[in-house]
Amino acid sequence: MLATSLTAAILGVEAHLVRVEADSAPGFPRFTIVGLADSALRESEARIRAALRNCGLPFKWDRRITVNLAPASLRKGGSSFDLATALALLAADATLVLPQLSRVMLVGELALDGTLRQVSGVLPMLLVARRHGLAAAVVPRDCHREAALASGLPVFPVASLPEAVTLLSGPELPAPPDAPPGLGLASPPDCDLSDVRGQALARRALEIAAAGGHNLLLVGPPGSGKTMLARRLPGILPPLAEEEAVECAAIHSAAGLRAEDAIGRRPFRSPHHSATEAALVGGGQRPRPGEVSLAHNGVLFLDELAEFHRGSLEALRQPLEEGFVTVARHRGVCRMPARFQLVGALNPCPCGRSGQPRLACRCTPGEVKGYLGRLSGPLLDRLDLTVQVPALAFDEAAGPPGEPTSAVRGRVAAARARQALRNGSSNPQSINAFLPPAELRRVTRPDKEGLRLLRHAVDRLGLSARGLDRVARVARTISDLSDSEDVRSEHLAEALHFRQSQDESLTLP
Repeated sequence: MLATSLTAAILGVEAHLVRVEADSAPGFPRFTIVGLADSALRESEARIRAALRNCGLPFKWDRRITVNLAPASLRKGGSSFDLATALALLAADATLVLPQLSRVMLVGELALDGTLRQVSGVLPMLLVARRHGLAAAVVPRDCHREAALASGLPVFPVASLPEAVTLLSGPELPAPPDAPPGLGLASPPDCDLSDVRGQALARRALEIAAAGGHNLLLVGPPGSGKTMLARRLPGILPPLAEEEAVECAAIHSAAGLRAEDAIGRRPFRSPHHSATEAALVGGGQRPRPGEVSLAHNGVLFLDELAEFHRGSLEALRQPLEEGFVTVARHRGVCRMPARFQLVGALNPCPCGRSGQPRLACRCTPGEVKGYLGRLSGPLLDRLDLTVQVPALAFDEAAGPPGEPTSAVRGRVAAARARQALRNGSSNPQSINAFLPPAELRRVTRPDKEGLRLLRHAVDRLGLSARGLDRVARVARTISDLSDSEDVRSEHLAEALHFRQSQDESLTLP
């Protein structure tokens, strides 16, 4: 007989529906899996054999058994196919009647005693099940919290193979259990902006970056507070919308991380400077999401920016511009979301002492040029705000605490609300940093003094067309923070100041 069950395969951050077709026919005993299965999937025969035997479920192994994973052109891997394969084999053997088999998504790895173990990628699998209109999903009990994030799809957590058989043997599916409590609750930030002493200009740049979704570069000596500032950016950003939270959770799940950790707050990723290009943007033989995708809807912090490999930094140009990354392999192309805010931290020279009045820099001009030369012009052109973070004097470091996160978050939320109201949408495209060019020109109309400033900036700073576009976006955000409908000359002047700081910071001493 022939029986079919449903499961899914992960490619990048997306799941694809897979039909497990099991055929049991008379002939020489043989078990064959076809459909581009990897070694972990081909080894499922041993796990299923032991599980069926130890659970007391009868099955005729003295037949020619073929399992086809359709579509056959899609590469499949992992152990999450065990449950779907085992139930399809039982139905094909005609020893059990499972009328609900072809209506539900089946996900789970089988232990030798028949219990179900947790697997990665459950959330994107259930999202594709909901998209295809399946009736329900059966997942391991340990995956219930993650599976409950796929709202609108009934989820049945089971602990063992016999429990799944009992569930699918009835004429109708029972009522699903309630979702675990506490899902979707926002957790408070780990650190507060009031911990930052002094650094008024850097705090201002951080607020502008949060209000408009702009990329930020912090330049200063070691210990001046660059990392401290960057880690407090997620706390002043607005909370994730429900759609954004589920999207982030699905990406984390596909990467093998805890999906629930991406629900409460915006992602903050801080990879080490030794990270490879594949680790940053994603890749591998079976494409997996990289740091840029894990930072989707959040912040990607690159400390010691000049220490990263040049190729890795250049690979950031596409996601910074387009909001997604494309990984091409000989078997196809995988596209993964990567709309994030980049925050880079950079020392002014290899020893970090350049520009400090009491410490002499030991670097030669050639060493400084080589150090700063690792950052290409096209990459720097995509950084909207550059600010110097000087070393603090004793009076500043021992001074009163700064403005708390809650106060700054309120101004940022108000500025983003103005953007959403003006642009007629609350999706990420309504943020100033991601506005389409036509929309940007419509909402940014400088006065005569502003046009004079921009013309002077092009002549003096040599701003590119992209640089002018970035200045206009930052000026629009500054005007939103000032509750101004128009972009005035003082807003453009402040935006140009943060643009000019890049040339001052990355110039040989």
